[in-house]
Amino acid sequence: MVRINGKEETAAGMLLKDYLEQNGYPAGGIAVECNERIVAKHDYENYVITDGDVIEVVSFVGGG
Repeated sequence: MVRINGKEETAAGMLLKDYLEQNGYPAGGIAVECNERIVAKHDYENYVITDGDVIEVVSFVGGG
């Protein structure tokens, strides 16, 4: 199992890029942390989600 934003998911074996697309995350405007390390956007297509990973996806919101 993988924990993504505090929720258990069965995403092990997926590419991070595919997970983000399938779950409706926008291509820009997000940051991803895997196991307390920021993943560079250009690495999303190469990062394979592994059983036991803890992932946080953060969306940026503008405002004033």
